[in-house]
Amino acid sequence: MVKVVGDIVSLNLVASARVDAEKLGTLYRQLGEVAAEDVVCRATEDLAVRLSNCEQNWRDKDLVTLRKSMRGIVAVAEQVGMQTLACVARDVNAQLQKQDNVATAATFARLLRVGERSLCAVWDLQDLSV
Repeated sequence: MVKVVGDIVSLNLVASARVDAEKLGTLYRQLGEVAAEDVVCRATEDLAVRLSNCEQNWRDKDLVTLRKSMRGIVAVAEQVGMQTLACVARDVNAQLQKQDNVATAATFARLLRVGERSLCAVWDLQDLSV
């Protein structure tokens, strides 16, 4: 949404997140409800910590560690059906590899927005199953 007041333009960024319910369903069928919930809980906690660490890596300009963290986020996100988060983490890595600082900053900001929304989406799905 774009809002223009005088010469000032304000962009409200909304990051959508998609959780692959089929992937989660498969996980629950394969592992059973208790084990699958454990996997999903651990994965969401892991992703929350990884995203927080990535923010620190970004502030510290530790791009080597940030690239490693992106690969870890991709692996964990795919495991629990957070396809959008995995895709954006891949995009961040691509921009890091190109050494395009502006594109990396924009993509990284999107990663944080999508990460937050993805974690909330999974937590909301778990609330529905209780």
